[in-house]
Amino acid sequence: MRALIQRVSSASVTTQTGVAGQIDNGLLILVCAMRDDTEKESDWLARKIANLRIFRDDAGRMNRSLIEVGGAALVVSQFTLAAETKGNRPGFSTAAPPEEAQHLYEDFSNRIRSLGVAVQNGVFGADMKVALVNDGPVTIWLDTQTR
Repeated sequence: MRALIQRVSSASVTTQTGVAGQIDNGLLILVCAMRDDTEKESDWLARKIANLRIFRDDAGRMNRSLIEVGGAALVVSQFTLAAETKGNRPGFSTAAPPEEAQHLYEDFSNRIRSLGVAVQNGVFGADMKVALVNDGPVTIWLDTQTR
């Protein structure tokens, strides 16, 4: 699985029917399931993100985790993180098929929630508008294949 995480002071995701999810202090997590990923990858990714020390401590250093600061997560599916950019038109053949991807997306959300993180979600497969206010900015790329 791949994830692009951004530390935010606020973030929201909207579909045609309205706001699907919104958070204040926490992480916007764009997540993509890759072909051959399993629940093992979603578990590792959830634990890694929840415990990654990228929030400021009292001295201003990045030394606190999402769990420690009581931050929330806005989880949004984004298959384009699987883009192959060899040519000028990206390909997405390395992304998991939609049914598998949705299962892993939901599994990831449930696993990070089970670690004590308040989770809001986008709508899997929907056209969404994502708004965020970066904090830092802090943006980190994670890939379970290169852990």
